[in-house]
Amino acid sequence: HTHGDHTGSNNFFPEIVEIVAQDNTKTNMERMDAFEGENAKYLPSRTYQDHMILGEGRDRIELYYFGSGHTDGDSFIVYPALGVMQTGDMFPWRDAPFLDRSNGGSGVEFPNTLSKVLAGIDAVDTVLPGHIPVTTWDDLEEYQRFTADLLTAVKDIVDAGGSVDEAVSSIDLTTRYPGYASNRMDAAIRAIYEELE
Repeated sequence: HTHGDHTGSNNFFPEIVEIVAQDNTKTNMERMDAFEGENAKYLPSRTYQDHMILGEGRDRIELYYFGSGHTDGDSFIVYPALGVMQTGDMFPWRDAPFLDRSNGGSGVEFPNTLSKVLAGIDAVDTVLPGHIPVTTWDDLEEYQRFTADLLTAVKDIVDAGGSVDEAVSSIDLTTRYPGYASNRMDAAIRAIYEELE
């Protein structure tokens, strides 16, 4: 996706390296200061909409886009021969997601997008999240449930006429999800609340 911690090293690659991204990610990157002027040559030279295959045999890599979440251009990268998938920041950590609404992110769509991943990808058992160590497919399934429960909790307060501050102070999923932190809940709840209004 478009964030600097994922695109900030593009200029270290030699010109023979092809940079590939989802269509929306390239559009988002084009608005970044880091890719202005001469640095535009570090933008993706090849994009895809929903699915792309690179290489073949054991070197085959599959790129998938399932919809908005962290941004509106998050790729899931699958290495079929290894049974491995990279999620980027669609599964960044065991805490509420960072929802970058300025780049098309959506807390409302986030759990639905992860549901599409779980239904649409086969034969993966190892998951590489965005910012924590290697996990499993079961952990990704749990994260999908967590994001769905977070959305439901915010919806319930909005539907009852509660304020965003009431939502922030009352929503706590840590007992339901042991091992999860709540350091990022405040920002996520506020973003989802605003999106639902």
